Amino acid sequence: MTESSTTDRKAWADQLDQLTKERESQYVTIEVVDPTYGDETEAERLPFAYATYDPKDDAVIIGVGGNTKKYPVVLRHMVSHPTEVDVDLGAGALKVAEKDGTTTIVAFHPPPGHG
Repeated sequence: MTESSTTDRKAWADQLDQLTKERESQYVTIEVVDPTYGDETEAERLPFAYATYDPKDDAVIIGVGGNTKKYPVVLRHMVSHPTEVDVDLGAGALKVAEKDGTTTIVAFHPPPGHG
């Protein structure tokens, strides 16, 4: 994923807004890769709500759910103090790295029945 890997926090906000606009009707899987504890799936094929960067809290926030009857509540996955955000709009993927080596990977999928 090299389309727009950067440490520029202003660019993160713009790229995540663009990702949200382009992928709003899709579903996502969120995986956390932790160097100490291994891989863990945080969400699997849930409706994507948004991805954003909050400069005040220095956090990337990924929201899922909240936009269908089956998933009426928005769940948020937060990455505090990220060191790198890598957005690949073409492939529909997002990677967020933390200082300790923990990496959050978001993969996009078509909605059920559209794939």
